[in-house]
Amino acid sequence: MTRPLVVGMGGSLRTPSTSLTALRVAVEGAADAGADTQVLDLKRLRLPFYASEHGAPPSARRLADIVQAADALLWSSPTYHGSVSGAFKNAVDWLALLADHDPPYLSNKPVGMLTTAGGVQGLQAINAMEFIVRSLRGWAVPLVFAVPRSSRVFDGDGLLTDQSVADQLRGLGAEVTRAALQFRAEGTCDYAQERPSGAVRD
Repeated sequence: MTRPLVVGMGGSLRTPSTSLTALRVAVEGAADAGADTQVLDLKRLRLPFYASEHGAPPSARRLADIVQAADALLWSSPTYHGSVSGAFKNAVDWLALLADHDPPYLSNKPVGMLTTAGGVQGLQAINAMEFIVRSLRGWAVPLVFAVPRSSRVFDGDGLLTDQSVADQLRGLGAEVTRAALQFRAEGTCDYAQERPSGAVRD
């Protein structure tokens, strides 16, 4: 069986970008778990604002093609005003280019989510990401990671200095790889088959 492709998408327009650093660490975890990996740095993509009536520029088509080829995704955004960054949301909006694919959007793709935050409200951005995953027909991996008080775990150059945070980020990458392999083999994943608490069994 070929190795699954896990694509990390995220970062910010800020230099240095702690959310990009965190994404790269999570992607390392995916690679260690047996995935081929690629990182899409939103700053380098230079996507214009999404406007479907103007057509899609080459940068947006490249984004859509890479995401379509992926078996799974890792998403990372800084937490701005309680939600994802504008750059991240704009990139996700361009995934509308996958509407006419078969299957469309992010169907059958597990997505792992992480955020960085200056305070402690990173889970609010995770919640926003999870709604986006659902609307694009993907599968949100249950394990998520919001890095709080980022100034305490990243240095002035944006490098991660906290080993326990690094281990958790790599664990998220490994979990996404596991989900990708199971989706490929079985068309679903065990966490997708779990019944909600209190559900009636046959």
